[in-house]
Amino acid sequence: MSNPPPAPQGDAPTASDAVYPSLRGRRVFVTGGGSGIGAAVVEAFARQRAQVAFVDIAETDSAALAARLEAEGLPRPWWRCCDVADVAALQAAIGEAAAELGDFHALVNNVGSDDRHALDAVTPEYWDRRVAINQRPAFFAIQAAVPGMRRLGGGSIVNLGSTGWQTKTAGYPVYATAKSSVNGLTRGLAHELGTDRIRINIVTPGWVMTQRQVDLWLDEAGERELARNQCLPDKVMPADIARMVLFLASDDARACTAQEFVVDAGWS
Repeated sequence: MSNPPPAPQGDAPTASDAVYPSLRGRRVFVTGGGSGIGAAVVEAFARQRAQVAFVDIAETDSAALAARLEAEGLPRPWWRCCDVADVAALQAAIGEAAAELGDFHALVNNVGSDDRHALDAVTPEYWDRRVAINQRPAFFAIQAAVPGMRRLGGGSIVNLGSTGWQTKTAGYPVYATAKSSVNGLTRGLAHELGTDRIRINIVTPGWVMTQRQVDLWLDEAGERELARNQCLPDKVMPADIARMVLFLASDDARACTAQEFVVDAGWS
């Protein structure tokens, strides 16, 4: 018997990546899909031949992603530049995308920003802005997408959580507060949405090696922290998160709802 191939260590798609037939042709909306984890999620769905729509404030990155996927022969994503702190603009973008593409089978609430801040420096205005980015968009994106899922007879919502508050990471108390609420939002809606066969789950990343994280934090001390805390030696990449999101959006996960799926290489 031959040995299985080694697990992928990079962030590029591999020949061994799972294919989910149920995702082909499905319509998916992603918040914060222009870079980082969100871009990996958009690409992963496009490679499943799903029709993806996304919003992001990063216009240059978003345009480059859409053009690259189209150049590779994949379905070109629909996208708009949007500040998700503007609820009306976010819901309008979801409505516009649905009008062009059709109601969405899946919603991925990915957008977030873990900017550092000190307890004593937080003002009410700063608090409101952090909540407007890291907490509020998920609820109002769900509110906008759910009527279409009901018309379709079901759907899947995937909320991105965070291990930061669970491991008591210091340096971002407002972010920790906002991201911890993802668990309450998910469990609080699961029964109500489940009656319409709409599933809602959480994917909780560990320390994911997005370009932002590498640029800001991956120094020698960061490498030592990874080696000390992760059970697995390989770095967690954006594509690792995207693979879990794909599963939860697919019909293979038809019996999964109100659950949290942690992708952190066994962070202790």
